[in-house]
Amino acid sequence: MSNSGHRYFIINKPYNMVSQFISPDKVRLLGDLDFDFPEGTHAIGRLDNHSEGLLILTTNKKVTRLLFESEQPHKRTYLVMVKNIVSQETVEQLQKGVTIRIKGGVDWVTTPCQAEIVEKPAYIKPREQYPLKEFLPHSWLLITLTEGKYHQVRKMMSAIRHHCDRLIRVSIEDLELGDLPPGGVREIEETEFFRLLKIENWQPEASILPQ
Repeated sequence: MSNSGHRYFIINKPYNMVSQFISPDKVRLLGDLDFDFPEGTHAIGRLDNHSEGLLILTTNKKVTRLLFESEQPHKRTYLVMVKNIVSQETVEQLQKGVTIRIKGGVDWVTTPCQAEIVEKPAYIKPREQYPLKEFLPHSWLLITLTEGKYHQVRKMMSAIRHHCDRLIRVSIEDLELGDLPPGGVREIEETEFFRLLKIENWQPEASILPQ
């Protein structure tokens, strides 16, 4: 446990699990993972039910503000599997920005981003639940964003007329998913956690541990 008493975790959120501990619906929850999280643990920056990969969990309520509400944007990188073969011209469209529909029915041109066609990384295993027909034509893209509109990556894939079959967040700044298996949990020391996320304006709170 850190000097502040807070704890920090990353998980590899599996497909078909919501980023919550409580829900009125009959869905798979974070509490179904094989790990005893401390009281007060919550997710930072949700992944939707069908998305996979890096999700931060912590008992520190200040992290959301420091990470997602700061003036300094933080990079988030996703591996995306789409139907059919993506051309280099299409990748360049993504890099420059594409038009998506956001909340309120407003058209939004996405901020220029990093995007490239990649080979499927060796550490990305086929889904055990709801497997995909990977023998059919498809492409893998690596996309890094500094903004996070609702379902932005999926909407960007629709804008280039490629259906998103699989969406995996692999990093936030230098905090990486690595080879953590689906459903896996890794605890990270407080100072290292903030260093990897490139959050410089945090200060550990006075110790709340018994003296």
